[in-house]
Amino acid sequence: MKLWLKILIALALGLVTGLIMGPQAALFKPVGDIFLNLINMIIVLLVLSSMTVGITSIHDPKKLGRVGLKTLFLYLFTTAAAITIGLVIAKLFKPGVGLPLTRPALIDIESSAPPIGDILLSIIPSNPMQSLSEGNVLQIIVFALFLGVSINFAGEKGRPLKELLESLADVMYRLTSIVMEFSPVGVFAIMASVSGTFGAAVLLPLVEFLLLYYGACLIHLIVVFLSLLWFVAKLHPWPFFRGMGDAIMMAFSTSSSSASLPVSMHCVQENLGVSKNVSNFVLPLGSTVNMNGSGIFFFFSVLFIAQAYGIELSFISLITIVLTATLSAVGAAGIPGSGFIMLSVVFQSVGLPLEGLALLAGIDRIREMGSTVMNILGDSVVAVVIARQEGELDERQYYHEELVELEGSDI
Repeated sequence: MKLWLKILIALALGLVTGLIMGPQAALFKPVGDIFLNLINMIIVLLVLSSMTVGITSIHDPKKLGRVGLKTLFLYLFTTAAAITIGLVIAKLFKPGVGLPLTRPALIDIESSAPPIGDILLSIIPSNPMQSLSEGNVLQIIVFALFLGVSINFAGEKGRPLKELLESLADVMYRLTSIVMEFSPVGVFAIMASVSGTFGAAVLLPLVEFLLLYYGACLIHLIVVFLSLLWFVAKLHPWPFFRGMGDAIMMAFSTSSSSASLPVSMHCVQENLGVSKNVSNFVLPLGSTVNMNGSGIFFFFSVLFIAQAYGIELSFISLITIVLTATLSAVGAAGIPGSGFIMLSVVFQSVGLPLEGLALLAGIDRIREMGSTVMNILGDSVVAVVIARQEGELDERQYYHEELVELEGSDI
């Protein structure tokens, strides 16, 4: 049985158990706390290793010329648009308001939020070892960014450190997989405790969350992706989506950007006419740094849980979320479940209770299917736009099926 199905069943069983047992279901809470501690255990090293390895994937500094800057600008634009859409939808519809969760006494976001100037200064670590020991996520991410760039510039002398961090990243991905194997037990325990305390009021907002998330993804697809194809690349969007059919199905079924990358490259090159020079640079880079679906998810989830706990996020907290969500999307590995782990990083950046993760765990696989599709489509749209601007797009190949139909109609 697939892990996502186990988690979904555990979510349902936890809800039913909590409703039957009532307040007595609180006896499951320690088991849920153990699961949350396991997640906390892997965050620091996972962020450090995956972020650094992600930056070192930009192998050749010379590639960050005209094409590289265009690519990074478009990735930044699409990710910022995704975060904005997630913020607007969550603010308008307030999906978490129906969850009457109790705000933990130790969480005090507003009183601990420093001025914006202090935030900008504090994200630069003066002592990386201290940042690691204290679990200061923003400082770890910034250090990883500088470390990754420095490894690239060091060339061959930096290769041993790069290989060490790649090995550490692989080990942490494996550890993440091991921890996620315990997630059905943790989700069952936390959901039983939550539903036993608050009753059936926890169910409807989760369904609303899922529907609104997919709605936000659809808005992003129409407003951002179609606009880039139609107005910037000056291409008809329909052939793009038809040509990406195989990659869309692969992404939806596997929920893995990494597993979908070979299929995406095949579709972009063979079906859409993008040159290998462009696709071989843009798509692997995008699978690491361009996470449109994850951007929507991070911001949407944080506001959902904040609303559920009755926590009002300040403007400073929103800025912190934007920074952490964007950088965490870069650090999220292209494997199922990694986005959910990285969400805990975003939660910690503004002091939200990690117990809120359990509410989203049961629907995370269903959410991740759509999120992965958005991720690979965002990468491919940018590849088509860059190829069009650089004169490396075969339009006859892009419109291939339309040309065949026109030729057949003339006979």
